[in-house]
Amino acid sequence: MEKKTILTGDRPTGKLHLGHYVGSLANRVRLQDEYRCFFILADLHTLTTKPTKEDIEKIADNAREMVLDYLACGIDPARSSIYLQSAVPEIYELNLLFENLITVPRLQRVPSLKDMAQNAGIEEMPLGLLGYPVLQAADILLPRAHLVPVGKDNESHVEVTREIAKRFNYLYGEVFPVPDVLVGDVPTLVGTDGKAKMSKSLGNVIFLSDDAKSVEKKVGGMYTDPNRISADVPGTVEGNPVFDYHAIFNTNKAEVEDLKTRYRAGKVGDVEVKQKLAKAINTFLDPFRERREKYVSQAGYVDEVIWDGTQAMRIEARLTLAEVRKAMGLASVWNRISRKAEDVKKKREKAGVTGA
Repeated sequence: MEKKTILTGDRPTGKLHLGHYVGSLANRVRLQDEYRCFFILADLHTLTTKPTKEDIEKIADNAREMVLDYLACGIDPARSSIYLQSAVPEIYELNLLFENLITVPRLQRVPSLKDMAQNAGIEEMPLGLLGYPVLQAADILLPRAHLVPVGKDNESHVEVTREIAKRFNYLYGEVFPVPDVLVGDVPTLVGTDGKAKMSKSLGNVIFLSDDAKSVEKKVGGMYTDPNRISADVPGTVEGNPVFDYHAIFNTNKAEVEDLKTRYRAGKVGDVEVKQKLAKAINTFLDPFRERREKYVSQAGYVDEVIWDGTQAMRIEARLTLAEVRKAMGLASVWNRISRKAEDVKKKREKAGVTGA
C-alpha cells in the first residue's frame, strides 16, 4: 500500500528550541518511516512579519541552522525531503487559486494572526499576513498531504486548509485529501519566564543547540513558585514550570517524585531542583549536540540536503498543479486558444498572407 504524506515545517528565523521539539519535531522523527515526509523551510511566510532586505539576507543562514537542528533531532534526508518554499514556483500559483475559495471575514477569525501582528509590532494587518493560512494551505496541499504535525498555535491554520480542500473538491472534483492535524504530546511548552509559550521573540527559550553551560544558566533563572521565599517553605508543584519541565525531560521518574514530595514539604531548595533539571535537559540534548557537530563538520552538506529536497518537491508540485489545472478546466482554456491560433497561422501561411 502506498504511503500517505506528511507536510509541515518552520519559518527560517533562527535556531529551533525545546518548544519546537515537543510540539512538532518529535512527531516528525517518529513518523518518517510510516509516511512520505516533506518538511518546508517557509521563507515566504517569513516575509509576512520580516519583509526588510536585511531580514531576507538572513534567510539562507537561518535555513542552514534550522536544517542542522532537523538533522540533529534525527530527521533523515534519505527518508524525508527538506525544501525551500520560495524555490517552488507552483506554491505561488496554488496560493492564488486558493485565495478565491475563502473569504476575508473567515481569515479575520483566525486567532493567531492578530497575535503574530502584535508580536511583530504591526499596527495594520498586511494582506500577506491575513492570507498566511491560505499560503499554508498551498504548502500543505501541494504534496497532497494527509497529516500535518504542528504546534497548538497552528491548529486553527490547518482548519482553514481543510475548508479550502473541501471547497476545491466540491467545485472541481476530488483532487486533494482533507488533511488531519497532529498536535504534539506537549501542545504548548511554557518559556523559562513562566509567563508565555517558549518563543525566540520573547527570549524565554532553551535552544536545541545550546551548550551545557547555557542550559544551566537558563534553568537557573527559571520562574518557580513566587510565594516560596526560602527552602523550608512548602512549595507548589502544580503549574510550576520547573516541575513541568522535569515531567517532560527527566527520564528518572523516581527522582522527580522525590523532588515533588520534598518540595511540597519544604525540604528541598529551588537550587537543587533546578540543578537536577539542568542535568536532565543536558542529558536529553547530548545526542542532538553530537549529531549536530557531525553535520557541521561536513562542509556543504546542509546545502546539498536543501537542494535535493527542493528538487524532489518540484517534481511533486508539477504533478499536483497539472491535476489542479485539469480539474478546474484551466488547462483546456489555453489549449483551445493555442490550437485555434495555430490553425489560423497555418491557413495564413498556406494562403501566403502575412501580418494582421
